[in-house]
Amino acid sequence: QVQLVESGGGLVQPGGSLRLSCAATGSIFSFKTMGWYRQAPGKQRELVAAIFSAGSTNYADSVKARFTISRDNAKNTVYLQMNSLKPEDTAVYYCNAYLRPTMLSTERDYWGQGTQVTVSS
Repeated sequence: QVQLVESGGGLVQPGGSLRLSCAATGSIFSFKTMGWYRQAPGKQRELVAAIFSAGSTNYADSVKARFTISRDNAKNTVYLQMNSLKPEDTAVYYCNAYLRPTMLSTERDYWGQGTQVTVSS
């Protein structure tokens, strides 16, 4: 069974930095994409950043030049380095992986439990 375990959320002042981590455990044959989504109160969940199997990345316009997504293939872990944080970045951040658990299976979506990021003075 695949599980995504997130860590690194918390409270930070505007202009500060946080680093989120998401480790994928269990039976994993291959990754298609790994990424981060966020959901603020009263808003829909939105894509923040994604990294594809070949290493290319995609970012929401609101976080470009401030956030960086990276991946450690040996550890099946994806990171989100968040710099110059703003109050509007406050949300629950969810890790997502679109992967194939076994060689004979098709790709499936998996989600982490979410980690709270609060940007406030």
